[in-house]
Amino acid sequence: MAGQPQPLTRPEAVPPEASPREAILGLQGRVNQDIIGQERVVERLVIALLANGNVLLEGLPGLAKTRAIKSLSRNLESAFSRIQFTPDLLPSDVTGGEVYRSDGTGGTFEFRKGPVFGNLVLADEINRAPAKVQSALLEAMEERQVTVSGKRYPLPDLFMVLATQNPIEQEGTYPLPEAQMDRFLMHVTIGYPSDADEVRVLRLVRAETAGTATTPPPKIPQAAVFAARRQIEAVTTVEAVETYMVALIAATRRPAEYGDRLRRWIALGASPRGSLALDRSARVVAWLRGRDYVTPEDVQAVAHDCLRHRISPSYEAGADGLKVDDIVDEIVAQVAVPA
Repeated sequence: MAGQPQPLTRPEAVPPEASPREAILGLQGRVNQDIIGQERVVERLVIALLANGNVLLEGLPGLAKTRAIKSLSRNLESAFSRIQFTPDLLPSDVTGGEVYRSDGTGGTFEFRKGPVFGNLVLADEINRAPAKVQSALLEAMEERQVTVSGKRYPLPDLFMVLATQNPIEQEGTYPLPEAQMDRFLMHVTIGYPSDADEVRVLRLVRAETAGTATTPPPKIPQAAVFAARRQIEAVTTVEAVETYMVALIAATRRPAEYGDRLRRWIALGASPRGSLALDRSARVVAWLRGRDYVTPEDVQAVAHDCLRHRISPSYEAGADGLKVDDIVDEIVAQVAVPA
């Protein structure tokens, strides 16, 4: 009947005998059904998951940043935890802490795990947390462990921090230090959907509100992610492509060698983590595209997301009205692509 919400298409279940690539593509397809018009963002989340990295997701309010992360967790066998960052948050609110337990004759201290011990950890509005909280998260992101009272507690094998940030609200925020920004494999930006996609969003939310959304199929097992990572480790990168990735990073450090514009635009370049991020992410892209080798196009596909937060624009770049993405565009244009 016209005007009534229509049932949504049921997400296809992944058969038990599916290959790791089929399982991951099935996961990506399911999230795309929840997050309409943001296929690029969803692909970046999957790339970071397979590359065993963390993601900083930045966009205006209401663009489904949190929904995308929740959808990924809902379709993947994982423990989801959310940390709502506020200025009064304490490090123990993230990592957990020791609690004294009395048994009548004495007592002992017992460690109670915090929300960071989940598989997929949503760090919502991460730039609202003070420095002490950010430093507590820093160890978890880099070392995959938490230290409390001198004791180290390992995090789960499947662990990923998905942080969100609002680019327009600066009051009451604490800009992330460069050291923490560098720990993110990718800095992904999310924009408005197209008009046609927004119509589909209306229908999707209307169906969910009316209760006509279908029951989701079984979750993708964690074993599929670990099997995919093992296959990705076997993806090869020839020396010419390795040199190309390093040249992209070198252009951020020695911009004068790649043109006068880059010399004027870049104040500080990327660390070696930038090269590692390009390598890991490009191998995942090649694997998702069904190849066991990396091409320059795979590197270019992730260059903006891997370098966006690792380049410090100069005052001249700001005066010229340039964004970091414009600088990355120029770097990709100036660095010679191997034949």
